[in-house]
Amino acid sequence: MRGFFCCLLLSLTFLGSAFAQDSAPLKLWYTQPAQKWVEALPVGNGRLGAMVYGDPAEEVIQLNENTVWAGQPNRNDNPQAREALPEVRRLIFEGNYKEAQQLANQKFISKTSHGMPYETAGNLKLSFAGHANYTNYHRELDLEKAVTTSSYRVNGVNYKTEVLSSFPDQVIVVRMSADKPGAISFSATMDRPANAAVSTKGSDELILSGKSGSHEGVEGKVQFQAQARVQNTGGTVKATESSLHVEQADEATIYISIATNFNNYKDISGNAGERADAYLQKALKKGVEAIRKDHVADYKQYFDRVSLALGQTEAVNLPTDQRIAQFKIGNDPALVALYFQFGRYLLISASRPGGQPANLQGIWNDQLTPPWDSKYTVNINTEMNYWPSEITNLTELNEPLIQMVREVSESGRQTARDMYGADGWMLHHNTDIWRINGAVDGAFWGMWPMGGAWLSQHLFDKYAFSGDREYLASVYPILKEASKFYLDFLVEEPEHGWLVVAPSVSPENAPSVHPESSIAAGTTMDNQLVFDLFSKTIKAAEVLKTDEALVAEMKKSLQRLPPMQIGKWGQLQEWMHDWDSPEDKHRHVSHLYGLYPSNQISPYRHPLLFDAARTSLLARGDESTGWSMGWKVNLWARLLDGNHALKLIEDQLSPAGSEGFGEGGGTYPNLFDAHPPFQIDGNFGCAAGIAEMLLQSHDGAVHLLPALPDTWTKGSISGLRARGGFGVDIKWEDNKPDEVTIRSALGGNCRIRSYYPLSGKGLKRAKGANPNLFYQVAEIKDPLVTADADLKSVQVRSIYEYDLKTKPGGVYVVKLAK
Repeated sequence: MRGFFCCLLLSLTFLGSAFAQDSAPLKLWYTQPAQKWVEALPVGNGRLGAMVYGDPAEEVIQLNENTVWAGQPNRNDNPQAREALPEVRRLIFEGNYKEAQQLANQKFISKTSHGMPYETAGNLKLSFAGHANYTNYHRELDLEKAVTTSSYRVNGVNYKTEVLSSFPDQVIVVRMSADKPGAISFSATMDRPANAAVSTKGSDELILSGKSGSHEGVEGKVQFQAQARVQNTGGTVKATESSLHVEQADEATIYISIATNFNNYKDISGNAGERADAYLQKALKKGVEAIRKDHVADYKQYFDRVSLALGQTEAVNLPTDQRIAQFKIGNDPALVALYFQFGRYLLISASRPGGQPANLQGIWNDQLTPPWDSKYTVNINTEMNYWPSEITNLTELNEPLIQMVREVSESGRQTARDMYGADGWMLHHNTDIWRINGAVDGAFWGMWPMGGAWLSQHLFDKYAFSGDREYLASVYPILKEASKFYLDFLVEEPEHGWLVVAPSVSPENAPSVHPESSIAAGTTMDNQLVFDLFSKTIKAAEVLKTDEALVAEMKKSLQRLPPMQIGKWGQLQEWMHDWDSPEDKHRHVSHLYGLYPSNQISPYRHPLLFDAARTSLLARGDESTGWSMGWKVNLWARLLDGNHALKLIEDQLSPAGSEGFGEGGGTYPNLFDAHPPFQIDGNFGCAAGIAEMLLQSHDGAVHLLPALPDTWTKGSISGLRARGGFGVDIKWEDNKPDEVTIRSALGGNCRIRSYYPLSGKGLKRAKGANPNLFYQVAEIKDPLVTADADLKSVQVRSIYEYDLKTKPGGVYVVKLAK
């Protein structure tokens, strides 16, 4: 049965487009080399990353290996928290928030490390004498092959350089060619900002050896080695102490291998040099042609699963940086499709099974102390990185995240016990490669004990899309232990007798009534997260037929959680008290977690909450940090407002105004998201949001084109995944679903929701609740509404709902009713 299931799932994920349309080539391209890092083009294989500048005279290929982190295995819990917990809670419940936050800073926040930074591995630098005066320059990243290419002309000779990062062969390959024999001459060296030395081996190999930095009193003990071997056709290669010199070659290929001594978060006893050399020798034997062929085939098995066509205009003939500059005032729907596929490209390139999950910058970083250390910020950013993984058919690529959750659940048991005297496991708002769990950065930001609750959602969601019970059984203990922590940690608040999380914060925000103190109890997001954790753990236990007593305890606690509340200006309250200001433009919209990525707010079942969420989002505004705008695309999609979602895409695809720190997000010339500075989560969030505009499956049905903008009148999407093992292709005309193909991996009822009537074999009008267990809706409490709340009316379009009985492996076609 297991093998049969896998075959069905593979057939679902690997099927190509049913509605392929002519569309613009999926390439980022430019007419000049990169001058800044945010103009360089990224390649990656999940472990090895490179940023390619494409400079004809002084080429820089900046390198990363995703286990090059500062420090060494360490813990950062503050055991003083346990004794101080009752006093902090007393101060919060008495309204002494400033004193509570001060005490949390003293007793809860780590006294040791606040997390280690992710570090660059260094640079490969190539100098081409006499190439400064070039013509016919072109630079591109081909998203369909994961290869970056630069080409130009010097002294009548046409030159071309290709760069790729191969997952099958675990090397980066730089291939240089010319249309005239003997035309390739250059020198090569490597460097790094600190803690490394370059040497040569023989006449054709560079070696960069070093160790990671020390940080916050934790000594750096990650040893790494980068090896770069030149293979030339024709000409010669010579070495000095720290450089190589290629003269008059017909062609030259540089194989780059990088490795560290990192085995896992507790063990760094590996041999970096031996590992790097083993990868290199294997690649040299295989050769560049075979490596390239296998690289493209490996990459395309993921990338080709989904295609998106939104139409194209003359704008596709412009370089990518010009398209970004003109997008908001022009007409370039193909740039949205390109940006969507670039997000999928980045996830394929940054997160592969067996490796580390994508961090704040994916795997690309040119610094030793990058912004926010390029760690894992789990109060939104890490989770956002993986929002596209299921719906855009890249389920295997969230396995590194699942593995990290396994590991922080191990390290987090001691944190739960030592800091809070609680069973189970927990995590605050940050972790790193060493899987720290303690509170960092100060109580205003770090006194958030909900990281385990949010990350655990991804464990169950992976099951919700696949239906793989064997997988569910493997992660159930993590869900169970996360739930046990909150069963112990929840405390009764005195006003209503609700069970709440305290102390905590609504991530990184504070109410206007005490803006200097964020610490609180029973914030809306915390309540929503605990609701989801308990609900999904209960479902998992019932599927696996286990832990009846624990299920009963969680159900009892669920009934005592606070309901969502609607405040005086009609908003969804962010806090337990009606503290929200309509002037608050904060980048975090944490209280809207229940709308997205959760399913606790439905336009069809919770109209008051739906209206309140919309009111809150309107007040928050549109333009913000890049990742915040990415979240808002999803939120407006869930609010069924495609035009407003598109407006957020336009804001996000505007040129980034700064490389410094700030709130004015946008997009850099290489399509990287700007917080600013660069954070990759906005790329992933917006890609997920584009998919949510076209398909939703969280609210009891497969909803076709739920938030289609008016201007996307004609198009197609193929290969998206819906919960319950359904694959969906949609072709639309005149903003109506013209033809829909549904592939069922698991069988069962497929309820289809549409704004227009549909017809098809086996299609029947829906009645009652959806019997498919993957489509159970959230059973939330009725909201509490302030007596004088300014409620507004939101008009929701009429819908048609149909049921379609499916069989495992079945393919079904539904069309617009004539």
